[in-house]
Amino acid sequence: MGIKIVAQNKKAFHDYHILDTTEAGVVLSGDEVKSLRAGHVSMSGSYATFKNGELYLTNCTISAYAQAYSKEYDPTRSRKLLLHKRELHRLFGDVSKKGVTLIPLKIYFNERGIAKVAIGVCKHKKAADKRLELRERDIARETRRELKQN
Repeated sequence: MGIKIVAQNKKAFHDYHILDTTEAGVVLSGDEVKSLRAGHVSMSGSYATFKNGELYLTNCTISAYAQAYSKEYDPTRSRKLLLHKRELHRLFGDVSKKGVTLIPLKIYFNERGIAKVAIGVCKHKKAADKRLELRERDIARETRRELKQN
């Protein structure tokens, strides 16, 4: 079966240097899981924060499932991320450094059908770094094009 990627945070790869990645489970309601399977999720502007020693996914929008009956539903509510205590301590140590933040990179279902979030330990890129990366990508594209013609 393999993993099924539901959503990727493409903006994160452009805006941040990814230093490390970690896989975390996420606490969801049944309606949210069905909405995820349908692909109704937006990760733009989302991040992970520590509250009371636990890690929460903040600002990730999972739209309400159309066939679900629920009067009040908050699509951007904070969702608890499930990690081992050792991993939580390591991530807390990483985030305590200046300029380092936790950004969700993708949401997917693993081989067993369980929703997972790939969390990246990230450092924000400067504008010059972004320009350099775009320039390098253009040069690589041009060289591939030249090699293909010859």
